[in-house]
Formats: sequence, C-alpha cells, structure tokens
Amino acid sequence: MSIIIAGERSGVGKTTVTLSLLCFLSAHSHQVQSFKVGPDYIDPMYHTAITGRPCRNLDPVLTSETYVQSCFARHCQGVEMAIVEGVMGLFDGIASPVSQANRGNGINDYASTAHIARLLNLPVLLVIDCSRLSGSVAAIAAGYRDLDPRVNLAGVVLNRVGSDRHLQLLQEALETLCLPILGVIRRQNQITLADRHLGLVPAGELSHLSSLFEQLTQLAATSFDWQQLFPLLKTSTSPHSDISLHPPLSPASIKIAVAQDKAFNFYYADNLDILVKLGAELIFWSPMLDPHLPECTQGLYFGGGFPEVFAQALTENTTARASVARAISQGMPTIAECGGLMYLSEKISDFEGKTWPMVGILPTVAIMSETLTLGYRQAAAHTDSLLLKAGEIVCGHEFHRSKLTPTPPFPDSLFEVKKISSPDAVFWEGWNLKKLHASYIHLHFGETQPLAAKFLAHCLAFSFQVR
Repeated sequence: MSIIIAGERSGVGKTTVTLSLLCFLSAHSHQVQSFKVGPDYIDPMYHTAITGRPCRNLDPVLTSETYVQSCFARHCQGVEMAIVEGVMGLFDGIASPVSQANRGNGINDYASTAHIARLLNLPVLLVIDCSRLSGSVAAIAAGYRDLDPRVNLAGVVLNRVGSDRHLQLLQEALETLCLPILGVIRRQNQITLADRHLGLVPAGELSHLSSLFEQLTQLAATSFDWQQLFPLLKTSTSPHSDISLHPPLSPASIKIAVAQDKAFNFYYADNLDILVKLGAELIFWSPMLDPHLPECTQGLYFGGGFPEVFAQALTENTTARASVARAISQGMPTIAECGGLMYLSEKISDFEGKTWPMVGILPTVAIMSETLTLGYRQAAAHTDSLLLKAGEIVCGHEFHRSKLTPTPPFPDSLFEVKKISSPDAVFWEGWNLKKLHASYIHLHFGETQPLAAKFLAHCLAFSFQVR
C-alpha cells in the first residue's frame, strides 16, 4: 500500500515528516513516487529534488475525482512505494456542490486530505504537534480517528516532543486508544525550512540543499518505526487506464519555449506531460540569464514564480525582454500565469517600493502587497480567446501577493470570475490580447486537455504564418 501524511492542522510539521521519509527511502535506493494534495507548487519541488521523479498534484477541484484516481494509479506503476503529502488539517476542505457524497459526518471536506484518502483508499499517518500537549493528545487522536469511519488512521507521529518524561506522558495517554505511534520527533531547531511571502523558499534557491537532505535522512533514521512503516508504504500493482489524449497535432514537434529558472518555476508536471504527448517539444530557457528566446520558438509558456524577488535580474536582461515583446507583438501564442503575467506588465513594484521595468506588453503595473489573494476560482471566458470560446468555464487557482493597476478594462478582460468559496462575488480578471492568455489564475490541463491542444494548434498555425 501507500500512505498519506496528514496534519491535525497547518504548521504541525507534515512537510518535514514527508521530506524526511522521502530522503530516507531515496538514500536507501528505494523507488518512491510522491504526490501532493492540492494546488501547491513549492512542496512538490522539494519532493522532486529528493526522489528524482516529478511530484504529482492530486486536486479534484482543478481536475476531478476520477482524474485523481487515474493519476495516482498511473504514476505508482513501476515503483516500490508511494507517499502523499496532505494539505492543511486532515478534514480541511472546501464547500462544493458536488461534495455531498464525500462529506465526512457532515463536514465540507471536498478536496481535503481526508477526501483524497477516501478516494484512493489510503491509510493516514497523522502528525500531531505535541509542543503544548500531554494527556490531551489522546482526545485529539481519538477525534481524528473517529470523526469519519471511512478514513483509516493507521498511526500518529508525535512531533516537537520535549523530553523523555514528555514522551512518557504522551505514550500513556495514547495507550488506551490502541493507536500505533509510528514516529517520535524531538523538539529541535537544527533543521529549518526557509520561507517567505508565498511559503517555503523553492528548493532550487537553496545552496545547502544536499546538507539539508542529509539532515532529514538522519532524522528519519532515528525518529520512525520502520518495522511498522514499511508494510504501509508498499504500492499495489493494480491496473490503470491511461488518460485519453488527442493524437499529436503535427508529425514534427511544436517548439514551446517554457520559462524555467529561479523567477519562473510554478508548473504542474501533468501540464508539461500533456503538452509533450500532444506533440510539443518543450525548450526550457531562462528570462533571467538567456539573451533571447530559443531558436524556432512557436509558442511561449510562462508559469508562476517569484519575478518580484528576481526583478533586478529580469530588468537587466534587456535583450530577453525585447525578444519576448517582439514575439508576442508578432502574434506568437503565449500563456502567462501569475508571475508570467507580472513579467509581461510594464513594471513590477517590489515590497520596498522599487520599480523594475518588465516586458511592457500589458499596459499595467504589478504592485506587491502584504495582502494574500488565495483560493479556487470559477472563470468564464468573456470573449473568444487563445484557449477558450466565449462563455466556456474553467476552474483554476489564485495564489499571489501582488495586484495590477490599472486592472484590465472590460473589453480586454479574459475572465468573468467567481470565487468558489463565495460565488455571489463576481469580478473581471486577466488580459486577452491577440494570441495572449495572461491571468493570475493557474490552470491544470488534466481535465481540460482541449485547452492544451488548442494552444498547440495556434502555435502550429503561427509557425506556418512566419515561414
């Protein structure tokens, strides 16, 4: 089987637990596939850096329940073990009109860790922050075990244990529950995961990554009951049906320049895979370091990331900015999400108020703010665009601390957007200019493959036009 790592709430250490397990298994030459519940980009970067295999997001809001099941089964083929990192607290999900059949005791837990555990029939390892607990740990563990009988709580990890006496009190409290303690992590400050305004600092920015992974490996070696854990981690070999894809659009590869560096690295692995299976050749390049776009580029894909952190380097690479501006002005099909949208604006104003010139295709300035914009969005296309016909609806996710001023005027707006958490509020978002799709909203192609196919079809047509 495989296992899903859950927290009793956010911030209890489930990422540290997940990474330490992955580090230990990889260090001992086990083939392990990792997954992340929800739309997060940064935690999966750490997973991938450890295992050497792209981490896969499991998100039924951005895709569907059946896609989550298919994705999990498909990527578990050929590996020994699988670990899923949960999101927030075990039962923290969203209210959804399609969630009634998946409710746990009346809780709106659609897209929660518990929901994914039920969908995939996975045992749950619950991480509990014990720093301010002793006997009360039993009430917490019992509540999580009993709230939804369909969720199999296989055991707990006691995190931030202060002393031998503290551990004894915790063990005595849990003894009556007959709930296995599968890990004990002592309170320590030697291992820290650096963070900033959107969560963890991406793995690719850390100079001490290898030493961090060595520390996590040692932590796992001394903190977990491997005799009980190993049987839970073995994957099943159940058959799966591959996702149905359109045939490649061209016998020759369609060359897509994908921005990939410290400023732009928020991509779902499935999105890149789907583009390749549809006929794309993905050419990774750096808007920070490369002087111009790759040769023979037919389309552009800018993911999210941290252009505000690396704004000076982006500004100083004037030839790359000019190359991008020229390509988009000539009609090269372009997808720009969140950080990519910011890069295509006139300027970025950082947290210190310094402004940095960007590509200048979008007549707006991206201004950093302390306000976090976060959540799932239902977006209806305002007019025909690069990816959508007018009125078509997609579901996406927003996660940023910047705002645009001015916002796109009504004629150029890409989407009419509703927040899934409060559908009565409607606003206009994104820019629809020529063959440019620029939006704060991140899309997943898992259940919207026609969008990816349409993008590549435009890219193919563009290449024919410029020959």
